[in-house]
Amino acid sequence: MTRIAALALLVVAAGAPVTEAASPQTALRRDLAAAMRSAGPASGAYVAEAAEGRTFFADRSSTPRILASNTKLFVTATALARLGTEATLPTSVLAIDESDGKGVLRGDLHLQGGGDPTFGSRGFARRAYGRATGIEDLAARVSRAGIESVSGRVVGDESLFDRLRGTPATGFRSAGDIGGPLTALSYNRGLANEFGSAFQVNPAAFAAARLTAALEARGVNVRGAPSAGPTPARATVLATVQSPSMARLAQLTNKPSDNLLAELLAKRLSPRRSTGGSTAGGVAVMERFARRLGSRARLTDGSGLDRGNQASPRAMVRLLRELRARDEFAAFRDSLPVAGRDGTLRDRMRRGAARGRCRAKTGTLRDVSALSGYCQTRRGGTLVFSIIMNRTSPGGARNVQDRMANLMAAYRG
Repeated sequence: MTRIAALALLVVAAGAPVTEAASPQTALRRDLAAAMRSAGPASGAYVAEAAEGRTFFADRSSTPRILASNTKLFVTATALARLGTEATLPTSVLAIDESDGKGVLRGDLHLQGGGDPTFGSRGFARRAYGRATGIEDLAARVSRAGIESVSGRVVGDESLFDRLRGTPATGFRSAGDIGGPLTALSYNRGLANEFGSAFQVNPAAFAAARLTAALEARGVNVRGAPSAGPTPARATVLATVQSPSMARLAQLTNKPSDNLLAELLAKRLSPRRSTGGSTAGGVAVMERFARRLGSRARLTDGSGLDRGNQASPRAMVRLLRELRARDEFAAFRDSLPVAGRDGTLRDRMRRGAARGRCRAKTGTLRDVSALSGYCQTRRGGTLVFSIIMNRTSPGGARNVQDRMANLMAAYRG
């Protein structure tokens, strides 16, 4: 090479542009986009900065998609907002006061359900929900009210809700996917025995029979056979037990993704009509609440079992971000599974930046997988995200979601 040619090469090299390293934000967007390339055309994702609400990443984010159990975000958010984080649901014993003053109640006892999904025997409630009270406590309170004998019977009252035992996904019939029959007087999740081998045919009469047995065990004689029916308007309350707080019920719904609790909460949200609270009524309340927060969804149940539950990732993020400004947000956030630690995320993201830093609701149907929630970044900020994948293999979809959550949690920008 001649000296002139060598000098020319040096000049060209000196004038060549230097490629700068990508910024953390650009790098994360690039990596999220790379992960979404394997998600398939029926999938979408949206990520926003929590503080300012600026779009951070979007991929087919405005198309409504099947939500699966991400639907539970709507029912728990609405229940916490409308009923209050400390609200409880009562199960009460009432009677028309015709006591003879000697411990004998002339007439019936009425066991009135208030929609508590955790009501049951003390042992079952402790194992299933960690609660300390059960039907035995209700019987003890009736006894302490001075009742020693009942001339009538115990009548179970489930009239707070309608009599449809299922949802649109089950043809409104009771089905195993829900986890029990839908009733305002749910006893041991509607199981006919504590082993769970069958469902109760008549939940109100079944619960009345259990209270009869609990009263007999306390020495209170009940002469009539248990039955079901409405409570007379002039009956007064003798004893009550309360559900866990609404904040706790939201946890019991979202962390394990409990379909029965979600559906009963949806009915409890329904306006009270002569026919009782309904799934359709509760869904309408949930949709209106979402619209007030600037989010739009088409909902058909509380659990997400029905494929008609649909919203876009962008709408999900809007809901999640707007909830952060509400008084009940801490209870809502605490209801979500924590990556690598509990609930439906216990065995996911056990390694990587997302562990303990991301809280999110899962959703799974046969060909649907979703993950929506919050990730705290390495710099202490928060990213709000929703990844909804349809026409996909749930196992492969979860791998994509976990990778994206780890990327968001590791962000240092």
